[in-house]
Amino acid sequence: MKITKFPRERILSLSAELATRATHDTDCLLVSAGYDHTIRFWEALSGICSRTIQHPESQVNRLCITPDKKYLAAAGRHMVRLYDIKSSNPSPIMVFEGHSNNITAVAFHVDTKWMVTSSEDSTVKVWDTRTGNIQRNYAHSHPVNDVVIHPNQGEIVSADRGGNVRVFDLGSDKCTHQLIPAEDVSVSSVSVANDGSLLAAGNNHGDVYIWRMYQENNETSLAPCRVFKAHKEYLTRLLLSPDIKLLATCSADHTVKVWRVDPNFQGLEDFDQETEYGSSPQTPIQTSHSLPTTTFSSSVSIRPNTSSTNELPSQSSTISSLSAGSASTGHLPNSQIPQPIITHRRPLPLETTLENHQRWVWDCAFSADSAYLVTVCSDHYARLWELASSSVIRQYSGHHRGAVCVALNDYSGAAA
Repeated sequence: MKITKFPRERILSLSAELATRATHDTDCLLVSAGYDHTIRFWEALSGICSRTIQHPESQVNRLCITPDKKYLAAAGRHMVRLYDIKSSNPSPIMVFEGHSNNITAVAFHVDTKWMVTSSEDSTVKVWDTRTGNIQRNYAHSHPVNDVVIHPNQGEIVSADRGGNVRVFDLGSDKCTHQLIPAEDVSVSSVSVANDGSLLAAGNNHGDVYIWRMYQENNETSLAPCRVFKAHKEYLTRLLLSPDIKLLATCSADHTVKVWRVDPNFQGLEDFDQETEYGSSPQTPIQTSHSLPTTTFSSSVSIRPNTSSTNELPSQSSTISSLSAGSASTGHLPNSQIPQPIITHRRPLPLETTLENHQRWVWDCAFSADSAYLVTVCSDHYARLWELASSSVIRQYSGHHRGAVCVALNDYSGAAA
């Protein structure tokens, strides 16, 4: 599989191109799924459920609409099913099999040439969407909660229950960065800004970590710049908005908080002004910029529960020692120095809190203009929020059990 990493100029032009494409999209399609083993297609403006697909093999953990808006990927227990959005055929046009446990995330290359998935089987896999074959396989030491594609289309970022955030370069086929924001605290979600300038990660303690991302000479470097507590309970998902001015965080505390992100405003400080140096019980790995670490007690990991009980799966108690190794294991060379620790926690400005949810909020999706947010909740509902007024303007009712994932065919306006 040949990988071409986009330069920053191409990333910026691509971001503008996708925004323009979304604004001229006349079909406002919202898709939700969850515990009831169904995938529901909604007309986003009217709130009408236009199509329901049964997913008998398992609950659906994640949804993703391809960049060309033609297909929907539904990630279940062991496989990803790909559906034709325009067709009424309830059968998938393609099935990707290869994981041995719950698939936790799915994302597509901008030209839909390849797809990346993460799983509780502790792997991240890259698939050729034309053949269904696995092209890359990266092993974590813990179940993987999330994976996203860098806008340069040549790197992926994954997060696992051992507290690791890893960056893999698909061209060189190796792990280039390993970040451990808090040892033994499951990182539940990661998000990369559309222009590749920021990386955000959230963990089970409700903490958010933000790094600046730089791309020079075809290499990406990171500089940590902010950590704060977004929620007092589990953070289930976080997402940077398309215009990179907002950060949404979903939580077990029944809320979604929307934070103001503006690099030209008071938001992000240089990390050097916020740190002191000290050694960590586990020697950190050094990349071109120092990496942050914070010490917390152990935590349990959270994913939508696949068992018949409401118990959460327990997290492995230790992180295996870091050592030199092959790309397939994600290990990095032994270049290790004392690691900076963020000592002052200052949250981003809180834009609004969305509070009408009755249970855990699992997922969210921004509209293309960043003015609206869709959320899904264990109370069975999907909701469309107008962020300017913090009000629900549509509520989608039809799931018989908790809704845990959502995908939005980029939305450019709403009618009351």
